[in-house]
Order: sequence, then C-alpha cells, then structure tokens
Amino acid sequence: MSNSILEGLIKEKDYTFKKLLFKLINDFNLTLEDLLLLIYFMNQEKPVFDIKKISLITYLDNKKIMSAFSSLTSKGLIAIKTTKEDGKISEAIDITNTYRAMVSDININIKKNTETNIYSSFEKEFGRPLSPVEYEIIKAWVSSGINENLILGALKEAVFNNVRNLRYIDKILSEWEKKGFKSVEDVNSYLKKKEVNNPKQELFDYNWLEDDE
Repeated sequence: MSNSILEGLIKEKDYTFKKLLFKLINDFNLTLEDLLLLIYFMNQEKPVFDIKKISLITYLDNKKIMSAFSSLTSKGLIAIKTTKEDGKISEAIDITNTYRAMVSDININIKKNTETNIYSSFEKEFGRPLSPVEYEIIKAWVSSGINENLILGALKEAVFNNVRNLRYIDKILSEWEKKGFKSVEDVNSYLKKKEVNNPKQELFDYNWLEDDE
C-alpha cells in the first residue's frame, strides 16, 4: 500500500472511512472501550497515552482505559513509539497498523498471531491486563533477541512457583542468559546433565535463583 493511499485514508472522514472502521470492529472483535480509545487516538495529531486526558474525553475510568490499551496493543493495532527530538525522549502512540488493517489483508496475519501473542500469554497467566511499563519490559526482552519461547518458559516457571511479576521472571531470564541458554530445549538439556536428587527433574521443578553454577 502506497503512502499516498494511507495518508488519504487518515484524512478521509466520509462514509467509506466509517465503513472500514465497522469492518475493523468486526474483524478484531473490538469492545466499546477498545473503539472509544482507538477513536480518541485517531483524532489526535500526535496521540500520547495520557490517562487523565483520555478519561476526560471518553468518560472511561482508568481500569477500562488500561484494559482497552492492552487489548489494542495485543492485537497489533497500536504500539508505543519512542522518539528523540532536541535531546529529549518522548513516547507517542503509533496507529499506523490500524489504518493498514482497515484497507489491506494485514489483519489476517495479525489475527493469526493474536492467539499466540506473547503479551496475551502474560495477561492470561497474570489474570489482568498488562500495564504500559510491563508491556515495555516484555517488548525490551524480545527486542534484545531473547527467544519468545524462552520468555514464555520463564513465565511458566514463575507461575508454577506462584510468582506473577516481571521482576522474578527477569531474574530467571538473567540466570538463563548467564548459562548461555537460547531456548527451552537448552534449559531442559542442562537439567538432564545436572546431577540432582530427582532424576526426572523437569523445567518447572527447579529453583533457578538458587543455582550457583
């Protein structure tokens, strides 16, 4: 899709635009809160995640705003974009994928990824939406090159030990990084070679934070 088509769609506010928005709602099963937050971002020249302003305009409370924000990010429709201008770092909301999904088949690929989306996995295990800070921490893990399956393995390890916070998971990932693990298979291979009391020791039965090797 050319930039001119995308720019034209962004500026267009007639029936065609509304029809495509209806399609987006259907394709991504958007809730009313999702839609209100998305429309808010669409109507901002430089959208930022300001809960107070969003609440003032949309009449949504903080919990619903956080839930909608998490939903839209997990579906790939919006993302946090960090920019640096005049030496100052600022964050803005990038909704380019929203417009692309409205006019192309990119939504098919996004929807396929949604079921196994790493952020959705964390929200499911935590039993709540991720905060923007948590979202950025997970994003940083992925951006640093850590295998997503390894991250999910650390998540399962934490859940098994009834600890549902990113600090604990980060410590596990740090221990695995020190040992050079690149995948869950590497973790299990290490356990098989290690002489432990239980010869059937598995990934989720081992306390990695007390491993001194």
